[in-house]
Amino acid sequence: MLTADITKKIVEFVYAKPRTVQEIAEFLGINWRTADAYVEKISVEQGVIAVRTFRPGTRGGLKIVYWNTVEKTSSLLVQDTLFERIKLGRKKADFSPFDIFQYVDDAKRTAVVVTDSRREVMGPLLDSAQKEVLFFSGNVSWSEDSEEGVVLLKRIEQMVNRGIVVKILCRIDLPGIHNIISLQSINSRLGRDVIEIRHCEQPLRGFIVDSSIVRLKEMKKEQDFRKGELKGSVTISYTLQDTEWAEWLAKVFWYMWRNAISFEKRVRDLESIQKLL
Repeated sequence: MLTADITKKIVEFVYAKPRTVQEIAEFLGINWRTADAYVEKISVEQGVIAVRTFRPGTRGGLKIVYWNTVEKTSSLLVQDTLFERIKLGRKKADFSPFDIFQYVDDAKRTAVVVTDSRREVMGPLLDSAQKEVLFFSGNVSWSEDSEEGVVLLKRIEQMVNRGIVVKILCRIDLPGIHNIISLQSINSRLGRDVIEIRHCEQPLRGFIVDSSIVRLKEMKKEQDFRKGELKGSVTISYTLQDTEWAEWLAKVFWYMWRNAISFEKRVRDLESIQKLL
């Protein structure tokens, strides 16, 4: 069984330098398959390590486990700068996804202006997930939206029933908490914690599918511009199909995740204050 102590040993071992799964197995005194399963579990649930397979499907195939945090592995100056700006943001107005979009190759990005006749469609991207979906959210109000007659909350439940890992960073406050409780209720219905939610005030809105596809959005409000510059408020939806940028944003997510507060603790503390009012 993967315990907290074993997790700590693996993480510290990999932090020192990249390791093969075989090295980790020998370090822990366990077999290769168990070590591989441990590494996969830590990668999915904590994001601090990742795995890359060289020559897959051959006898000489090699699995390398490496440190996977944005602080250590970000090599592009522009990503370092964007990361610092995102860390400082608290509200969605504090950071524009366009500042990421502009650096992605034209062939790997699309953007649409969302209108009554041209709505943002999340369902197909969510349905394409094979492993995990990481959400950057405000108060998860999107969970009540409906696409083609299917409420997104129901689509999330279908995803986790397929074994997809769902983790959500959002603002957990008493106003609007019913949206979050609705998501948490999926865990109760299924009898296990398939969706994990943590409190974090951050400026991004969107999600990452399997560290390969990113959907981000922002709203441009008419009152924030000079008269006549923008005729009515608009929402812009950005889709990035660039693995390099998707992996980087996943590292940003995991950085926030490690510093975020669990749903249970946040609600417990909020309720303790409410009793004083």
